[in-house]
Amino acid sequence: MSGADTAFVLICSAFVLFMTPGLAFFYGGLGRRKNVVNNILASLFIVGLEIVLWMTVGFSLSFGSDHAGVIGGLDYLFMSGVSSTEAGPYVSSIPFLAYALFQMMFAIITPALITGAVAGRMRFKALFLFVLVWSFVVYYPIAHMVWGQGGLLAALGSVDFAGGNVVHISSGVSALVLCVVLGRRSGFSDVNYRVHNIPLVAIGATILLFGWFGFNAGSALAATGLAVHAFATTALSAAAAELGWMLMDVIFDRKPTLVGACTGLVIGLVAITPGCGFVPLGAAIPIGFVGSVICYFTCSKMKARFGYDDALDAFGCHGIGGVWGGIATGIFASKAVNPNLRWDGLIYGDAGLFLAQLAAIAVTIVLAVVGTLACILVVRALCGGSIRVSEREEREGLDLSQHGERAYPSFTGLDD
Repeated sequence: MSGADTAFVLICSAFVLFMTPGLAFFYGGLGRRKNVVNNILASLFIVGLEIVLWMTVGFSLSFGSDHAGVIGGLDYLFMSGVSSTEAGPYVSSIPFLAYALFQMMFAIITPALITGAVAGRMRFKALFLFVLVWSFVVYYPIAHMVWGQGGLLAALGSVDFAGGNVVHISSGVSALVLCVVLGRRSGFSDVNYRVHNIPLVAIGATILLFGWFGFNAGSALAATGLAVHAFATTALSAAAAELGWMLMDVIFDRKPTLVGACTGLVIGLVAITPGCGFVPLGAAIPIGFVGSVICYFTCSKMKARFGYDDALDAFGCHGIGGVWGGIATGIFASKAVNPNLRWDGLIYGDAGLFLAQLAAIAVTIVLAVVGTLACILVVRALCGGSIRVSEREEREGLDLSQHGERAYPSFTGLDD
């Protein structure tokens, strides 16, 4: 085993954990003033819940012995046999427990991404139960299918370096289903939902940018040239996407915005995630830029056209950005970058990887849709049939109605 690789993976694990508070601030700033406590807590409670779930059963179901290519077994229940001093079956240069801890951070942030779509209208009890059930029904199976030994999607030859399917498509599609079933916020067609704290959005976005280098580079699982490459493609894609969204702002609204620049940064990070360790450096620029433009039109045009209330654009950024990233990996990936690929990308004249990526994306979407609908049925039954706050509670704000707290107790203005 390598002490350098172990230190690298542990540091990257801390970076990825830091992303969840960053997401909490990002969502908190984007939402309404009367819901900021709820929006932040919606991400932060998942830190506690998912660590307990992962260390007891989640890691085992994701990375335990294979069952039909869909789910792991109970080999590592309560982390039994997961050594802090010896390597495991996935990586030979770091302790098995270090690998488990790194993967745990992905299990934390993934359901937190969903919460942005339902901001301002979901009962906290229902959200807590939904995240718990969703982890078993959607996240653990997808994580096993993509990254577990014997996983179905890995067997197809599809690749996902740092979580395009596992993290972004699964959460983004689930977010869309949940927000459609939950229904639109009261006055959705009449109220101007303004960003209430732009500096908080910028703080959250820059924390996400910082942590994402651990997210992507750390997925090399060793302090090697591949980690350096993933770091570089991550930076390029984020930069290109930031510029892309700012350009869209200027073209359509005549002014660049800080919220737009922050959103573009995040989209670039999402889009490069599945391919950061597979695509050449030059490919990161079109991946980020095109992803930003696609997501801009999804958030500004498609959402209005179809009328769904993805409050903080979880689907528009993570779902669509993740799908584009998976497709782009199938287009641009190269064995010269990563010899572990079964095929080169489409631009090199080989369609095998491209088709495998499409198949993996389709399977992930189907599982996310069906699994989320099943989770909603279970949670509704546990919550007495209602997962949404009352109209009075929504008007009052979820900070008071769900938590009895105000983020800004001295504020006396009319902006809610």
